[in-house]
Amino acid sequence: MRVLVDANLSPRVAAALRKAGYEASHVVDVELGTATDVDIVTWATEHDHIIISSDSDFSAILARQRRAAPSFVLLRHLNGLTPDQQADLLLANLPQVEDDLTAGAVVTLLRDRIRVRFLPFRTS
Repeated sequence: MRVLVDANLSPRVAAALRKAGYEASHVVDVELGTATDVDIVTWATEHDHIIISSDSDFSAILARQRRAAPSFVLLRHLNGLTPDQQADLLLANLPQVEDDLTAGAVVTLLRDRIRVRFLPFRTS
């Protein structure tokens, strides 16, 4: 699985994911450190990467643009965790949602639960 870690998370998160066998880059690694969220979504789509962030704006972009990709992992309410603890939480949970992310989904990851919404979002 290829993942792109957003600027609001430490490069250490990407490094820990790489060490665990994921193809992981931090936005700085691919020269997107100051890019807009829309540009990051475009890059992730073009390069078949899943975005990992604590910024819920990515969900809004995916909904507004009715996108089926890229998949997105939203880390919520984890401000008290160190980058290593954030990586540990991801590593403990990514395997169980890998098929969902491959299919196209937004996965919201909290310390005690996971929520999966498939893309594209349905509108009423």
